[in-house]
Amino acid sequence: MRQPLDNLLDTLRAQTGDLGNHAIDEFSANRLTRRELMRVASTLGFASLFCRTGSLLARDGVASSSPNAPSNATIRIAQILPPGAIDPLTIVDGASVSLVNQCAEYLVNDGEHQILSPALAESWSSNEACDVWTFKLRRNVKFHDGQPMTSKDVVATFDRLTDPSRGSAAVSVFRGILRTGATRAVDDYTVAFHLDSPNASFPYFVSSDTYNAVILPATYDGGYEKTFAGTGPFRIESYVPKISAIFVRNEDYWGAKALPARLEFRFYADGPARILAARSGQVDVIPSLAIQNTLDFMHNPGFRIQSVAASSHRQMHMRTDAGPFKDKRVRQALALCIDRDILARGLMRGRAVVGNDSPFAPIFPVTDATVPQRKQDLPMARQLMAQAGVPNGFPVTLTVEKYMEVPDYAVIVQNAAKRIGIDITLKMESREIYYGSAKPGQSDWLDSPFGLTIYGHRGIPNVLLGPPLLSGGKWNAARFSNPAYDKLYTEFVGALAIADQKRVAGQIGRLLLDETPMVIGFFYDALAATSTRLQGVTFTPIGQLYLDRARFI
Repeated sequence: MRQPLDNLLDTLRAQTGDLGNHAIDEFSANRLTRRELMRVASTLGFASLFCRTGSLLARDGVASSSPNAPSNATIRIAQILPPGAIDPLTIVDGASVSLVNQCAEYLVNDGEHQILSPALAESWSSNEACDVWTFKLRRNVKFHDGQPMTSKDVVATFDRLTDPSRGSAAVSVFRGILRTGATRAVDDYTVAFHLDSPNASFPYFVSSDTYNAVILPATYDGGYEKTFAGTGPFRIESYVPKISAIFVRNEDYWGAKALPARLEFRFYADGPARILAARSGQVDVIPSLAIQNTLDFMHNPGFRIQSVAASSHRQMHMRTDAGPFKDKRVRQALALCIDRDILARGLMRGRAVVGNDSPFAPIFPVTDATVPQRKQDLPMARQLMAQAGVPNGFPVTLTVEKYMEVPDYAVIVQNAAKRIGIDITLKMESREIYYGSAKPGQSDWLDSPFGLTIYGHRGIPNVLLGPPLLSGGKWNAARFSNPAYDKLYTEFVGALAIADQKRVAGQIGRLLLDETPMVIGFFYDALAATSTRLQGVTFTPIGQLYLDRARFI
């Protein structure tokens, strides 16, 4: 008798095309795990099989929650102070993302294990070339002002996001993938995305993975803090900048009504203030918890730590076109100074995995594990310094932001570099100065020849491979310009089969080990602290915080 899994694979084969069948072949040959297969299936839009695939995943510990009745409960959240005005089009920080996603929603959600699930889109599919993706929208969805959500709102949202003149923070995400005017309404509840080139991962670009891509009314033209417009399970009651945001249940929500009646976000300037609020019983949830703060909750019977594996990391860039790091041997030497195990186990308290100086995190199915892992090697580092003509080292300034563990990371790098003669002076700045919001037109992280920058999670590596590393890329602080890399990036993005993506990923990983425009020492988990009395809180490494299924026990 055939096993249930074999029957499911036969069903999948019958409902998918060449790409889906190729993934099934890879799974059958033990080159894809079950979760990776389900991730591919979700990307290609097998929405009709989600219930059955969900039951398979449950055996790996992915449990579904049972429905509960709405209550009069209020959940209190200690959130880091958003650094600027909240507008879905321009936000770049997790605190703002968590506020927006209480009221606004995405076409698709990137959830646990990076598996896509329907949200405002019920289903999606591509043509054989993967350069046109068609999304079917839910009907009977209304914005908080009572207006129905239709394809015109989706078209307007993505035209905004892809328009360089609108100040969109997602322009770089969509560059070379989707341009303004290429999102078209087929009918009131069907939208087709006509891509610049084939892309088998496109649903991730219109999912919660692109945190700016919440669907807003076609008429939206700024002033988001006044309305917090959206279709979500909560609506805004009050927003006081730098103080609080209060949300209440949306009784007209298209889906299951939110369980809590009220959410109270209180803003805090730093992590210690949030910890103090938790200790004094003032809050129930601390999202985006810093690794260093976990010790405060280790023996606290009132809170538990929740974690989610992620591709979040720090990029230590080195200017490749000028100065002491122009010689790649010097860049390699610095990378060989660093003990990555100390970073993962010590600095990050064991809640991280070592990195290999490329954005390919272990959680990505396309990451090629055969790429040699770079390890600390001081004799080789000194040899490279001598070959580069700087055997006695040189002085240099490392610019970093004063946030989370970054200053401690910088000190570790400073001490490691001394062992090969590199004398690092640390320049520590506020987040506002480092990222340029305190001085418009300037961004120290982009202008500094040597910097350490926070990069948040992405469900696929494409965005992490593009703007930071492509010649002329918007986030290319290293000024890395390599035609061979640019060609491999184009090949990776255009590869439709996962085996081809992994092959090119291996080539990219080896090229970046050789060139070393940046050091990526670790990838760390996303953490949150929640009251032991509270169940049903979920979150993403990007910053979305889902509280509609949360309840006290």
